[in-house]
Amino acid sequence: MKKIIILSFAMLSLVACSDDDTASNIAPIQTISEGGLFGTTDNPLNLGGPNQQNQVYVNLSEAAAMPVARESWDLGFYSGNDFRVVINGSLLMAVKQLETTDITVRQHEDASVAVGTFQVENLAYIDNPDGSLSGTAFGTLATSEEAAKVYLVNLGNQVPDTTPAAGSVNTAGDARGWKKVKIWQDDEGYKMQYSDLDTSEYTEVAIAKTAGYNHTFFSFTTGSVVNVEPEAAKWDMNLTTFTNEVFDNSGVSAGAYFYSDFIVTNTKAGVTALMVEGDVAAYEGFTIETLNTGDYAFSDDQRAIGANWRNVIPLEVYNNVFFVLKDGAGNMYKIKFISMLNTDGERGFPLFQYELL
Repeated sequence: MKKIIILSFAMLSLVACSDDDTASNIAPIQTISEGGLFGTTDNPLNLGGPNQQNQVYVNLSEAAAMPVARESWDLGFYSGNDFRVVINGSLLMAVKQLETTDITVRQHEDASVAVGTFQVENLAYIDNPDGSLSGTAFGTLATSEEAAKVYLVNLGNQVPDTTPAAGSVNTAGDARGWKKVKIWQDDEGYKMQYSDLDTSEYTEVAIAKTAGYNHTFFSFTTGSVVNVEPEAAKWDMNLTTFTNEVFDNSGVSAGAYFYSDFIVTNTKAGVTALMVEGDVAAYEGFTIETLNTGDYAFSDDQRAIGANWRNVIPLEVYNNVFFVLKDGAGNMYKIKFISMLNTDGERGFPLFQYELL
């Protein structure tokens, strides 16, 4: 995979006039990937095949991909200036606010708090699919324990391990169960109480924000903070299963629905993207001049790539569209998807090419 070295004018000047003493103070030269292929044997994505057990974080500028087990986390506590909590939509999680502030009160499962019910009301139980923090299922957090409401949390579905027929996916297994959860702002971090539905006992934990990362992640399985995403500036796209809004044939919303083979962009770190209609020749001829002189607008919706690169009935990768992504540092890449199957016809093996504009 080719690399291009980018130096600022100031750095070039320093290099030209430096001696051994001053050279030691110069920041390391940054290399930016010029492009290549992701999803090959030499540069794998490791999504996990038709069970898609991993979320894969891709950093185009470093030509790097990091897979993380999607069942390794449940909640993400935002590390920015706001106080927001996101749920793991890759597992079909759903959340409903209750009227009580008492975590010790026993609760019951609610079948309506779920993904895929084909009821538009269930959109209130998931994070806004566009990725905006103003639309999180947990909403605006209380500033005290006394004011914080209890939430009913559907933990979604396990990642199955049964391989489906070629061309199909098996990404939602048995139910993972339920929790009741209470979260509030605590100084510069968060406090959370959680327990099973049928008990008055609970566990309380403090969650600190993690500088340089979008979120601090927590797992109910381990009862602890876990490592998930790379640093916020170190990833551009996440290949994952995803809870999205779905529409019926007349364009009316049918609520929250579960997608496989989905791609979100890291909008929280300033990554934006757009879709271009055009075939392979159009992709090859697309330059920075084409972008600058055309009528193109980058989107801060994390679904700008989303499912727009493939179809499942019939199963195909669209050959008449490609994408342009601008990362948080301003580097712009054109991206074209080539395949979503391996040589045995199994899904969960995306292949795409990209090139620095």
